[in-house]
Amino acid sequence: MSHLHLKNTADHLPHFWQSAIVGHAGNSNIKVLKMDGQAYPAETHDYAEALVVIEGKMFLSVHDEPVVVAGGEMVLVPPGVPHAVAEGSHGTLMIIDPAGC
Repeated sequence: MSHLHLKNTADHLPHFWQSAIVGHAGNSNIKVLKMDGQAYPAETHDYAEALVVIEGKMFLSVHDEPVVVAGGEMVLVPPGVPHAVAEGSHGTLMIIDPAGC
């Protein structure tokens, strides 16, 4: 069993927007990263991705539609859907995606 404080773990990462795998559940990676207010470019995956804001706020663009994800909220991005993070996003983000990604 692992017991982690996700915000503290992300705060100790050396770079913003660079995730670290903190665990696995089934065939999924559990990752954390810290957001610094800078935008992150659009990306598309061939798998679903769960984006969970632990604290702070993420300004997401999904299919060019704005989505605000606050601390304690999650958005599930389906496979093949382009999504980007807009400027102003800050805090701690947890990502759940398939192992090997």
